Amino acid sequence: MPLPNKHGLDGLAFQLEEERISKRQARRLWDEHILDTFEVGTYAGLQRIHRWLFEEIYDFAGQTRTLNLAKGGFRFASALYLDDALRQISAMPQETFDQIVAKYVEMNIAHPFLEGNGRAGRVWLDAMLRAALGQTVDWSRIDREDYMAAMERSPVRDTELRLLLRDALTDRVSDRAVFMHGVDASYAYEGYTHYRTEEL
Repeated sequence: MPLPNKHGLDGLAFQLEEERISKRQARRLWDEHILDTFEVGTYAGLQRIHRWLFEEIYDFAGQTRTLNLAKGGFRFASALYLDDALRQISAMPQETFDQIVAKYVEMNIAHPFLEGNGRAGRVWLDAMLRAALGQTVDWSRIDREDYMAAMERSPVRDTELRLLLRDALTDRVSDRAVFMHGVDASYAYEGYTHYRTEEL
C-alpha cells in the first residue's frame, strides 16, 4: 500500500505517476543546473535533493521521518536519535573515495525519509564524488542484484560495495547521457522502469 500522496492514487497508477514526476525532476536537476546550487555531502543538501525529486508527490518530501523503519528484517536508525545521527553524518569527511562511501553507507543506515531514500541518496553520493574526485558512478554498469546484496551487507562491511562502485567510476562528469542513464539504472533498482528520464 503506497504512502499517502498528493495525487490520491494507489497501485500501478501511483507507481507510474511517481516515476514520471520524480524522473522529470531528476532531469531538471541536470538540465537547469539546479544540483549545483545544493550543499554537497550534508544532510541539508540531501534534503534539498529529496524535496526537489518528490515535492509534487509527497507532503513529507525533504522532511526527516518521525517513524521507525525496517526493511527485510533490518531496522534503520531509530527516529528518536535520527537528528543526532544526521548531524554526525554531515560532519564526516568526504575527501577520499573510501570516506565518501563510508558516509554514503551511514546515510543509508540513517534512512532519513519515509520513501525515496535510495534514489535521492545515489544523487547525493554522485555529487560528493564529482566535487571531491572529479568522477561519478555510471550506475548502468552495476547489476541490480549485486548492488542490493552489497548494500545489505554494507552496515557490517562495505568492502563489496566499494569494489562495485570503484569499478563503475567514470570521469565523464559533464556527460548528460551518463547522468540520464544513471538515473534510469538507479530507479530500476527500486523497480521503476517504465519511463526514460531523458524523454520526460
